[in-house]
Amino acid sequence: MASTKLSVRTSDLSAAQAFEAALAEHDPPLDAVTLFEDGPAAWIVEAYAQSREEAETAAASLGAPATIEELPDLNWVAISQAALPPVHAGRFIVHGSHDKDRIPYGPRAILVDAGEAFGTAHHGTTLGCLLAIDRLTRRGGFKRVLDLGCGSGVLAIAAARALPAARVFASDNDPIAVDVARANAAANGAKRITFACAMGLDHQTLRHAAPYDLIIANILAGPLRALSGSLASALRPGGFIVLSGILNPEAPAVIATYLAHGFALIQNRRIGEWTTLTLRRRH
Repeated sequence: MASTKLSVRTSDLSAAQAFEAALAEHDPPLDAVTLFEDGPAAWIVEAYAQSREEAETAAASLGAPATIEELPDLNWVAISQAALPPVHAGRFIVHGSHDKDRIPYGPRAILVDAGEAFGTAHHGTTLGCLLAIDRLTRRGGFKRVLDLGCGSGVLAIAAARALPAARVFASDNDPIAVDVARANAAANGAKRITFACAMGLDHQTLRHAAPYDLIIANILAGPLRALSGSLASALRPGGFIVLSGILNPEAPAVIATYLAHGFALIQNRRIGEWTTLTLRRRH
């Protein structure tokens, strides 16, 4: 149970987003990393640690003044989850267990609680990917789908819901995330998802499943550019790829890299400070 809260306040939104990203990727993992607005031109980033020592280490990595507060022994992750409303993304409704009784079970509803793996649709990158999945899968024709860097598994679950006949594969380089995603898939009755723990496509299961008709990669701009060649090779000609985890200023470089690998840009969607790209492999 997290017992220490770390918070950073800033008037610079870009700095707040950088703090949020750094805390979300911190090792050991922190719980319930959240960015929210606090009045005019002010933002607060919060996270919960298992000990004061972990919180101090995380704060030191930010290089900015931080507040560290000891908390009573309560389930602060659950309390944080309860404040997250359902998110509507195209045909999908992503919600936490605290809203389970208010959201009818069905192919539109996806149950994912905030926790140890990234992805609840409240973040612009996940939301952008869900909207892209909703748009692309309405045309059908996808038989093999890969969610690379699956985090909570919400994107793989959405693809499986939208494409009942497709085989869906999901991978992450974090074994905890893979376990969380597998549990979320089971909780949502998504039985046709195959999971793998891998760096990029470095796993026998992922290689043998290629070529894919649709790849979703919600990671970061740097790894997306580094993986462009292998992702192009893993996608059939005419297949689609959805890329996110890209800050708006980073998008042109990512686009240029994928155009050089034979892709055509289909959509460039911005949600807040984040970009989600949809591209199609031409050859």
